[in-house]
This record gives sequence, structure tokens and C-alpha cells, in this order.
Amino acid sequence: MKYKVKLTASQRFDLVELVNKGKEKARKLTHARILLQADYSKEGPALKAKIIAQNLNIHERTVHRVRQKFANEGLSVALNRKEHTHYKPRRLDGVQEVKLIAICCGSSPKGRVGWTLELLADQLVKLNIVDSLSKSTVQRTLKK
Repeated sequence: MKYKVKLTASQRFDLVELVNKGKEKARKLTHARILLQADYSKEGPALKAKIIAQNLNIHERTVHRVRQKFANEGLSVALNRKEHTHYKPRRLDGVQEVKLIAICCGSSPKGRVGWTLELLADQLVKLNIVDSLSKSTVQRTLKK
């Protein structure tokens, strides 16, 4: 299905301003340029997707997606990224991180020269600070 972009005069003005200022993220500017070149209104050039893709050095599929978003959801959605809604909760909160660092800085376990990531993870579980913890989480936390 071909989605036609018909910009109003105010939308066109806003997009031209956005592109001319150049103070936005590259993705947003590219999407604005796509919409301006795909515009089927009187002022627009109404270029084909293949030509727009060549002009902007992007993939033709990007042009189709931006047109589709504009036609279905409007200008704002076509220009801006969707907010991330599924953040993964942190494994260790601030208090737990402090306890991990305290254990790490303390004396090493009996019979050991120092702490390994696996020993630190096991110690946090043993002290009931967390239910379970991987050594990679310990590594990322200590890397901060």
C-alpha cells in the first residue's frame, strides 16, 4: 500500500525550519527531509521513495516506514522516536551495591587471596542481600 504525504502549509513551514536550524538529532532531521521530499501538496516535489532514498543516502524501506507513520499516526510520531516502556529493573539497588562494595573491600575469604566475582555473588546470596545474582551483574556493578 502506498502512503501519500500531504503536508499542510504550517507543517511544511515547521519542517523547513527544523531542517534549516539543524539543531535536532540526525534521525529526526532525516525524517523531516523525507516528509518534505515526499509531500504531495502543491508546494511539495512528491518524489518517489527510491529517489528520496538516493537523495538522502538511506534505505528505501526507511522512506516507506516514515510515510506510513505520518499517514497513520501523524507528524509527531513520524519525527520522534517511541518512548521505551519496558525497562528491565535493576538487579541491585543502591543499598545492595554499597553492601557488595563493602564485602569486596573487606578481608578475603579464608583460604583465598582475593574475591572472585562468583564468590562475591555467592556471598550476597548467603547473607540474604539478594535472592540470586550472576557474576556478570557483580562485574557490571563493580565496573561503575
